[in-house]
This record gives sequence, structure tokens and C-alpha cells, in this order.
Amino acid sequence: MADPSPASRAGLMPGDEIRSMNGQVPRDVIEYQLIADEPLVELELRRGNLDLSALVEKAAGEPLGIEVSSALFDQVRTCDNHCEFCFIYQLPKGMRKSLYLKDDDYRLSFLYGNFTTLTRFTEADLERVVDQALSPLYVSIHATDPKVRARLLRNKRGSTSLRWLRALLDAGIEVHGQVVVCPGVNDGAVLEDTLAGILDEYPELATAAVVPLGTSRFSGEEAMRPHTRAEAEAVCDSVAWFQQLFSRALGRRLVYAADEYYLLAETEFPPAESYDGFPQHENGIGMARRFELELAGALGPEEVGRGGFFKWVEGAPAEGYRAPRLGRATPLSLGRSAKPVTILTGRYGAAVIGPLLERAGYREVDVQAVENNFFGGNIGVSGLLTGSDLSRVLQELPEERRYLLPDVCLSNGVFLDGLSLADLPRPVEVVPADGLSLRRALRSVR
Repeated sequence: MADPSPASRAGLMPGDEIRSMNGQVPRDVIEYQLIADEPLVELELRRGNLDLSALVEKAAGEPLGIEVSSALFDQVRTCDNHCEFCFIYQLPKGMRKSLYLKDDDYRLSFLYGNFTTLTRFTEADLERVVDQALSPLYVSIHATDPKVRARLLRNKRGSTSLRWLRALLDAGIEVHGQVVVCPGVNDGAVLEDTLAGILDEYPELATAAVVPLGTSRFSGEEAMRPHTRAEAEAVCDSVAWFQQLFSRALGRRLVYAADEYYLLAETEFPPAESYDGFPQHENGIGMARRFELELAGALGPEEVGRGGFFKWVEGAPAEGYRAPRLGRATPLSLGRSAKPVTILTGRYGAAVIGPLLERAGYREVDVQAVENNFFGGNIGVSGLLTGSDLSRVLQELPEERRYLLPDVCLSNGVFLDGLSLADLPRPVEVVPADGLSLRRALRSVR
């Protein structure tokens, strides 16, 4: 039996509400951790209707043994932009309330890699980021032309808020940028102007990701549409040209195109070494090449995994797209069986995984692309698959197979449309969405 934690030894119980720590009221899990690292932590608690005190004695830096209920203890700083391309505006009514929350909070950028536009960033925020070295941060750039950026964000502060990006870089904060490209708005010459602007104004950026607009059938924005193949080819060409320019000027590529662009352009992905360690892997940059390395065993277990960027924070819950995929009550199944295997994945995932498995010699494995009828439009990523679409496909597939599903479809065991694994017409095995985990799950069929 494991030794009790310092918090348990001090008498804390599940459900206790922490009112203060060493006389301070932490605003978030970041401040919580800074206090929790102290060797003596005096806690003021609320347990039901009782107010209690507890003194936790431990080694400096030793975990308290407390799991907190949320990452932010005060209010989430919501987004006051009205971007035409925002996917939250493309959600149908009646989904889980949490899905409609638009955040623009630099703390969630630090904790979980969420992108912030900095339109609600303040001098006090800058002071805290610098003092506490909250790095890296992730910033939505979209355009360096002030008028174009304000138009994209539908917020006049969008024309000036990149001054905070300059201030963050001046302070030595590591920042990763993102450009969501909307055809006819910030592609073509505007995209080239943006990449040139990054070189001129923000050359200290760690990386800049160029990602495509996603449009669902619920979008009400007439100007927002999917890329054509020719437009995708043009983006790939622009990124390749600027990579060469950045390499000559800065000694590094800096800018990368999302995998989706190469799929749309029907062209080969760049080699794995072109992604410089995959720093924006979770933003769809180099996912295919990294998956290929994982599947081949070229990356070890310590190089796989997708924990939050603030992994050392005890008790920081993995919210958002990093939420626990199954929930505590549902075991992860990686059972072995002689049955043939079908992998269920999105359209883009199938385009990547199918050829890789074929080249690797997995003869008894089928890859089933599940069309996203729920969202429609150009949505083809696995992370937006719903239980209803999976049920529709599974209903037509034979029973005597193993069905594997990437965990990115789920958040705490629930699909975006509210269905769960128990609602599917066939049993499925949920596998972490990395090549190493899939390789382990397929050991019996190679």
C-alpha cells in the first residue's frame, strides 16, 4: 500500500474546499503550485458547513497529494472576438454547455497550449508572465497587417494587440504562433505578407503554424469556404519558400504547414527532419511523419505522450482537448485476439494510416474512413468524429472483428454529440492516438 500523502497525513479529505494557502487565495493552479512547493503549507478549508485549518509539513517541492477541481479558480477570461472562422460558432444547438465556451486566457495557453489572440491581454498580465516565466505561450496571429487582422477577429483591438507579442518576445518568453488561413481573405499575397511580417517584426517566434480553415455545415458565414486543391498547393509552396528564407536569415525554418494542406494538395509530406522535433505536433503539424516514426518504433515511449505543457503541476486537470479520454470508470482495452482488425478513423487519418500499415506489412488490418455527417463541410479530422457517425458505420460492419478507435474522439468517455462507447452497436477498443500505442495494439496481427 502506498504511503499516505502529506495532505492526507494532515487530515484533508476529498471534497474539502481550499479557501487560502499560506494566507493567499490562489487564482489558478499556477499560483497554487508555487505555494504548494513550500515545505510548510497552512490551509484554510471549508468542509460542508465547517471552517477548518490544516498545516501540511513536507519536503520542499514534494507534492501535496491534492487533486484540484479545475485549472482556474477565478473566472475564465472569455474571448471577445467574433472571428468568422471560429468553430464554436459552427456548433449546432443542444450540445454540452462547456463546448460553447470561448476562452482567450493566456493561462490556458500556458497550461494546455490553447491559442490566445492577446486582445484581452494587459500590462498586469505581461508582468505576471515575465515574473513567473510562464513559457511557452501560444498566440493566434492570422495576419500581421493590422486591418486584415482586425477584420479576421472582428475586433478593432485586433489591429493593435500584437504589440503584446512583441513585448513577450522582448522579455524572452517562448511563443509559438498560428495562422488560420481563410481562402480569399488572408491567403495568397496576404499570407506571404504575414510570413514576411513575422520575419521583420517577430523573428524570435519559436514556430509559426499555417493551418486551414475548417467549415461545418452549420457555418453561417458566406465568405468562409474550404480550400481548393490549387489553393492548398499554393500554401504548401509559400511555406516551402519561406522556410528557405527563414533558414538563410535565422538559421531555422520557423514556419510549417499543417498536414491537412499536403493531403488536400495530394502531395508528399515533408521528411520528418523538416519538422525540427515536431514542436506543434498537437496542432496538426507533422502528425503524419511523427506517427510513422512511432509506428516503426523509431521513437521510444518517453518520446510519445501528450501531457499538458505544465505537466509538473500536481493536480492540474487535463481539460479541453487534453481531457482524460475515457474517464476513470472505463478501462482502456488493448486486448489481444485472432480476429481481423478494423481501425475506425476520420477521412484524413485514414489517408495517412492506411498506406503506412500496408507498407509495414499489417495484412489483416482494414482502415475504415468515417465520414463526418454530423458536422459535414470539410471536417475530416478524427478528433471531431461523433458517436452517431460511428454508429452509422459500425451498423454496416460485421460483428466478428476487432474495432479500434483513436482516443481523440472522446472526452471523459463521451463523444461530442453526447453518446458514449456503450451506445455504439459494436464493442470498440480505444487506443491512444499515437503510432506506438497502435503498434502495441496490433501485435497479434502482424
